[in-house]
Amino acid sequence: MKLSDFKALTFDVYGTLIDWESGMVTGLKPLTDKVSRHLSRDDILEAHAYHESTSQRWTPAKKYSDLLGVVYRRLAEEWGVEVTWEECAAYGLSVRQWPAFDDSRDALAYLKEHFRLIVLTNTDSVSFSGSNARLGISFDGVYTAEDVGSYKPTDRNFEYMLETLARNGIAKNEILHTAESMFHDHAPANRHGLANCWIYRRHDKEGFGATMNPGEMPSYDFRFDSMADLVKAHKQELAAG
Repeated sequence: MKLSDFKALTFDVYGTLIDWESGMVTGLKPLTDKVSRHLSRDDILEAHAYHESTSQRWTPAKKYSDLLGVVYRRLAEEWGVEVTWEECAAYGLSVRQWPAFDDSRDALAYLKEHFRLIVLTNTDSVSFSGSNARLGISFDGVYTAEDVGSYKPTDRNFEYMLETLARNGIAKNEILHTAESMFHDHAPANRHGLANCWIYRRHDKEGFGATMNPGEMPSYDFRFDSMADLVKAHKQELAAG
C-alpha cells in the first residue's frame, strides 16, 4: 500500500491540523487560574476529554460551540469554581482562535496538488470557518457534526461521509482517513474498512491528552509524527517512481 494509491484524504481537523490542546489550555485559563489545587496540562486535557465525550454522547445534536459551554461548566463544578454562563459561552466561542500546527498550512497546500481534501470534523460550521482561515486551503468537502447531527466516533458520521463521497465519485477504497485521534477516528475507520493514516502529534507525550482512551488500540496503515512527515513520504514515493 502506498500513499499515492489514494484519490482523497479525509481529515480530522482538531488535534491533527489545529493544535486544539494548546487552544483548550489557553481558553480554559480563566477557569484553571481559579482552581485551588495544581492541575497539570494533562489533568486539564483528560478532564476536558471526559466531559466533552460525555456531552457529545448525551446531546449529539448540540452545536459544538454550545456544547463546549457545557463542558466549561462541568469542569468548573468538578474543580469547585463558580462561573457564569457568559464565561462558559465565551469558551465555546474560542475554537475559532485555536492555532494551527506550524506545518499544517504548507502540508495542505502541497497535498491539494495530489489529492481531494475532505474534512470530517466534530465542530460546527461557524467554528470551523475560523480554523479554515488559519489553514488557508479550500477543502473539497466539509462535513461537520452540525451537518450530521452526531459526533465521532459514532458510525453515523462516517456513513454520512462515505455516502456523500460516493455521490461525488470517490469510492471507499480511494480514501485514506488521516487523523490523530484513535478514539474519534481510527477506531471507526477500522469498523468501516477505511485505510487510515495516524498523524501521531502526541508521539513525545504520555497518554491520550484531549481524547478518550480508545481501549484496544485500533490498527493503522501509515503513521507519521507530523503533517510535514506525511508530505516528505509522499514526495519520496513520487521520486522513487
